Amino acid sequence: MAHEANATDAAPTTEITADVVVLGGGPVGENAAQYATEGTDLSAVIIEGELLGGECSYYACIPSKALLRPTSVAGAAAHLDGVGDPEIDRDALLARRDTWVSNYDDSGQVQWAEGAGIHVVRGHGRLVGEREVLVEPADGQDGSGPTLVHAERAVVLATGSEARIPEPLQALAPWTSRDVTGVREVPGQLLIVGGGVVAVEAATWMAALGSEVTMLVRGDGLLSGYEPFAGEHMLEALGNLGVTVELGTSVVSGERADARRTGLGRLHGGAVTLQVEDADGRRDVTGDEVLAATGRSPRLSSVGLEAIGLTADDVTAAAKPTSDDAAETALPDWLHAVGDASGEAPLTHWGKYRARVIGQRIRAGATGEALEPVPDAVPVPQVVFTEPQVTSAGLTEAQAREQGIDVVTARVPFGGAAGSAVLRDDVTGTAQLVVDASTRQLVGATFVGPDASEMIHSATIAIVGKVPVHVLRHAVPSFPTASELWLQLLEELPREMRAG
Repeated sequence: MAHEANATDAAPTTEITADVVVLGGGPVGENAAQYATEGTDLSAVIIEGELLGGECSYYACIPSKALLRPTSVAGAAAHLDGVGDPEIDRDALLARRDTWVSNYDDSGQVQWAEGAGIHVVRGHGRLVGEREVLVEPADGQDGSGPTLVHAERAVVLATGSEARIPEPLQALAPWTSRDVTGVREVPGQLLIVGGGVVAVEAATWMAALGSEVTMLVRGDGLLSGYEPFAGEHMLEALGNLGVTVELGTSVVSGERADARRTGLGRLHGGAVTLQVEDADGRRDVTGDEVLAATGRSPRLSSVGLEAIGLTADDVTAAAKPTSDDAAETALPDWLHAVGDASGEAPLTHWGKYRARVIGQRIRAGATGEALEPVPDAVPVPQVVFTEPQVTSAGLTEAQAREQGIDVVTARVPFGGAAGSAVLRDDVTGTAQLVVDASTRQLVGATFVGPDASEMIHSATIAIVGKVPVHVLRHAVPSFPTASELWLQLLEELPREMRAG
């Protein structure tokens, strides 16, 4: 177990020793600590300077889905004969969000950690030497002084990521993803800079809350990285919500009166004027608030890497989705990075998976237990919780071809099966499989449609299990369910590929 001992006046007030020290108390850090120690007498410490439970629990996944689900249900109801035209209750929707983020109170997460035998230290932690982390209490946190934490076996960097704010927006005190999920004051006109997942999800619920939303997208489509048809469906869906999407538009500069941080989800000053540039030249766009939805970067600048002779680039270059001896060669054997901090896919479920792999690796190193085998290729499933939902696993057709894979695709309308068509009276969307022509195995799948998120795990299983498509044809879907789309997709493949 971790133990405490008083230090001299010249040293930190408190010293703690534990087998595993995790910087960052989000779901990924919690998983790393749990899997590194469960079933053993190993001890773990989690260091967290904000809310235990991290970005996902309070400012990202959970609040965004709490806001999006009612809008999705209302949208579906409005397109089902016999239901009527439901209305969004703004105050009730925001109250639902507050319930799901526990009113920004992490006592439940602390109780879980303590129940799992994990010691929580509050404050900002940074490396000060090999296996040593100095924790300084954050402003407003109790604590008589710094704490020095010694790691007997491993230090895990699970510090997450932070919003990237383009230079033209930096002086404007823009909203970030935290503000838009924590919205308190709904702007009459909201400008969103970006066209990725955060941008399209935020545009969806802010339009439902009554904002007039304008998206300024530098690229020529939405949701880059997905199949092109996903962005096309999203563009149509946002247009139906009254969202204005301006593609091929870059922000050059901006002005704002009294720009300042005023509190989570509150307007951060006066009206915003952005000068933007597109194919027709430069012009001004105005709004009451601007959201910077332009990506995230690993939060590594203040974790003390320089104290052990490393850089952030060393950390992100070391992350590999395998557990073999070649993994993490750029880092000392006691240091691991996981989740957003590793530079891998910034998705909670992926970070938690990688934390399980790394945690088990740490545990095996301490106990001598055999390492669990990890498949050669594990796909990263992704979901955009808009209406329609966009979900994918594995490679897009373009990505597969870039890797030199000879692929065959199968594509059908999402409403092409009775079970999917009955979800709404006007189902739109597309389903596609990407199959390796030589192995006849699935390498990628994309579903765009109502509740498409419930379709993607079967694709993930097929890819991980390397199930040939002629075998998948014998996986019988229930009627009438959306899963019938699988049979339609498989029937679209060449006969010789699905014949076995």
